[in-house]
Amino acid sequence: MTLRYLQPAGAAALAIALVAFLPGGSAGQDASPLTPDGHPDLQGVWNFSTATPMERPEDLAGQETLTAEEAAAWEQQLAEQRAANESEREDAPLGARLGYSVRIWFEHGHTLSEQRTSLVIDPPNGRIPAVRPEVAARAELRSILRGRHAHGPEDRGASERCLLGFNSGPPMTPSAYNNNVQIFQTADHVVILNEMVHNARIVPLDGRPHLPAHLRQWVGNSRASWDDDTLVVETRNFLGETSLRGSSANLHLVERFRRAGPDTLVYEFTVNDPTSWTGPWTAQVLMTRTDEPLYEYACHEGNYSMPSSLSGARAMEAREAAAGDQQ
Repeated sequence: MTLRYLQPAGAAALAIALVAFLPGGSAGQDASPLTPDGHPDLQGVWNFSTATPMERPEDLAGQETLTAEEAAAWEQQLAEQRAANESEREDAPLGARLGYSVRIWFEHGHTLSEQRTSLVIDPPNGRIPAVRPEVAARAELRSILRGRHAHGPEDRGASERCLLGFNSGPPMTPSAYNNNVQIFQTADHVVILNEMVHNARIVPLDGRPHLPAHLRQWVGNSRASWDDDTLVVETRNFLGETSLRGSSANLHLVERFRRAGPDTLVYEFTVNDPTSWTGPWTAQVLMTRTDEPLYEYACHEGNYSMPSSLSGARAMEAREAAAGDQQ
């Protein structure tokens, strides 16, 4: 057995995290504070960074967890890999020096909590179901739009336009940085405030219906309810591309939040998107309480990329037109 497939592959994989699988039962029955209306108090700032991959590596098929020895070997391997890619020495490669200078921004998962091999818990093989052909078609269209001179801001990605963050959700998936969320509760609402792109979902708890299907939002339309000690948030009516890679406007998402102790929160989400995957799938992330505050993610502040991209596209078109006139 080798651990090589657990190594992060690029910036996106740096973020993907390892989480403990805490099945329902005794873990969720630990004494936890209650709100005045008698529901579990989920409030606070929670961090969901980890080092487990979203999907189980193929060479670990059938193995839900690592042994203590395997986990220790992986943690040592991860530390050595990061040390090799970061250096403040003036004679070090540029990439290593850049890695050292920017590492303060990253929230790597350093240890293997419960030694799990994937965040995906259903299907039981720890793998996301196969994608449908529509996914490749959508990706090709996005590539065409982003490869040409931008006709308008809609040609660029939602994260480039500061509309969505790659881990802000919904659903929230561990990533390279800003893996923090703050939860507020009242008797009839819950607020889910993500550090990434300062996105805040204000979710009704009063039983009101979802918005009509033709009214769509970037982060969908969410409604919440309690199932015993679990907060269940159902989201639909997405506008288009979402923060979840490969998903579409047809995404139907169910998130579950459950206290598993004074400083732990189990976050589970089930994805059902019939135009993206051949079946539904579920992932689970263990969030830990932090006393650190959220920091403003001022994506638009001083961000000149969009006007610069569009003005550059117009200048290139003018130059090409002038060159054509001279022929």
